[in-house]
Amino acid sequence: MQIFMIVTSQKGVIDMRAGFIGAGKVGFSLGKYLKENGVEITGYFSKSPESAKSAADFTNTKLYKSIENILSDSDTLFITVPDGQISKVWDYMKNLDIKNKNICHCSGSISSTVFFDGENLGANIYSVHPLYAISDKCESWKHLNKAYFTVEGSAENLDEIKSIFERAGNKVIAMGAENKSLYHCGAVVVSNLVNGLFQVGAEMLVKCGFDKKDAKKALVPLFTGNADTLAEKGVAAALTGPVERNDLSTITKHIEAIKAAWINESEEKVGYEMIYLLLSEKLLSIAQEKHLDSDYLKMTEVIKNEKHSIHF
Repeated sequence: MQIFMIVTSQKGVIDMRAGFIGAGKVGFSLGKYLKENGVEITGYFSKSPESAKSAADFTNTKLYKSIENILSDSDTLFITVPDGQISKVWDYMKNLDIKNKNICHCSGSISSTVFFDGENLGANIYSVHPLYAISDKCESWKHLNKAYFTVEGSAENLDEIKSIFERAGNKVIAMGAENKSLYHCGAVVVSNLVNGLFQVGAEMLVKCGFDKKDAKKALVPLFTGNADTLAEKGVAAALTGPVERNDLSTITKHIEAIKAAWINESEEKVGYEMIYLLLSEKLLSIAQEKHLDSDYLKMTEVIKNEKHSIHF
């Protein structure tokens, strides 16, 4: 049986022919990134011919008018459609000649098992995900060199799929399908839920008399400055504030201020107080590791008691 392998020629071109089904931001960005790093991109197919043509023009590759044709010309297919469409594309593809093909999707939350029965049909199946927020189809590819990639799926060719990105300078982590949801949750906490946390802080400033626009503008330097320090020096180095300095008086005043500000809005009061307490509790564990000679017992007890006093 012919086994597909990825090798690098003396000129630095990877012996691989990769096609894309789906021509949105991820398809644009990943295709351009891989091409710039020595991977031959065959082209794009999309249910929107206009999108496929734009992606093909952007990467100087070919517009395909059928899945059959792009599948025939490619040994590796990246399915870069919305998550809800992956299984629908697969339901069609699995009836085609996919033997010895590498079939990949780029969802963060869905595992390779979405390609049901793929290995039994002779294909190698993978989930390949860049741990990066791709926000611009024409610009984000320039920053993918900073991203970690995760890969899970068939043992056959797994190392070869990883090597495509490792050769481009990316750190690649292999994981099991059972960990995809938790992995994606971690990414969402940092990239999405933090937006909700920012909004909570802005609403607190509005309660103090800021208008909404100024509240957000005022917090941005604080937010980005801390993020930069965290990225450069780590969580412990970025930690400042009342929890780290063991300032129980300020913590208590914060809790009371939340209760007073939302006294007539019980749902928000409970939610914001719990957010404050849970995150302060997590910061406590960081502070304790950072300052081994400090006694945080009293603060730990106060936060624990406040949590238990909240009634939903």
